[in-house]
Amino acid sequence: MSQNSDFHVDKVGVWTERVEFEVDVDQTIAYAKATNDPTPAHLEGTIAPPVFAVVPPMSIMADATLGVVPDELMMRILHGEHDFRFHRPITPGETLVVRAQPVGIEGKTSGTVVTTLIETRGKENGDLVNEQYFVGFFRGGAFEGSVGEKSPEHGFDEALRDEDADAVVETTFDKDQTFRYAEPAGDPMPIHLDDEFAQSMGLPGIIMHGLCTNAMLSHVLTHHAANGDSSRLKRLAVRFSKPGIPGDVMATSIHRTGDTTYSFESTNSAGEFLIRDGLAEFSA
Repeated sequence: MSQNSDFHVDKVGVWTERVEFEVDVDQTIAYAKATNDPTPAHLEGTIAPPVFAVVPPMSIMADATLGVVPDELMMRILHGEHDFRFHRPITPGETLVVRAQPVGIEGKTSGTVVTTLIETRGKENGDLVNEQYFVGFFRGGAFEGSVGEKSPEHGFDEALRDEDADAVVETTFDKDQTFRYAEPAGDPMPIHLDDEFAQSMGLPGIIMHGLCTNAMLSHVLTHHAANGDSSRLKRLAVRFSKPGIPGDVMATSIHRTGDTTYSFESTNSAGEFLIRDGLAEFSA
């Protein structure tokens, strides 16, 4: 069991160096195809899919998050939550500048939560493209108390379960989904690609990338709420309750809670929650 002194608390609140990322049109198209994206603008490379926003900062997001935990916990990470704030779409061919900082560490009974803030700007004029809160859960890590900040709230009103959903949409995870997703996403973690390794980490086998699941949810929500216009998506926040399994079916219940605001939850074929506390906000 790790003690607080084993964590690098001094890195909380410290930005990484800025890193440039050139947005390749072929990569954005490959990302769209890898997530079964039906949106023509994404498949044609006109704009990048919204959740592609995680690709430019992938390496520094990981470095910032893993940099605060002891070495023995690094491979015990699960994606706990993700909260995207979209200011404008990413355009293939542009150059982005990204940076990240761990903003908080919190101890739980079964592990440790690390929250990381990511910022992406356009290189040409420095405009803010998107912000993200990544929450990593490290199974078995012991941290007493908390330091820094938590990610912003995005709860689900329990009373909504007593009402009929505005829509329930089923999405199938392909058997080869994780293998197709790993390369264009730049996320080759072996729990998504190696069955034996995943089992050695206490998992049932290969699991879906959380962000692949998130990307597939973005299609569902955008086509339900914005006629497929992903440029209108301004916030997408989820809490991952259980990993998806390739070959399974995800059912997403969508509730309209405001003029342009939606709450949602997703379950697997066994009725277990995959996604909880889902929140999507759109421009008018």
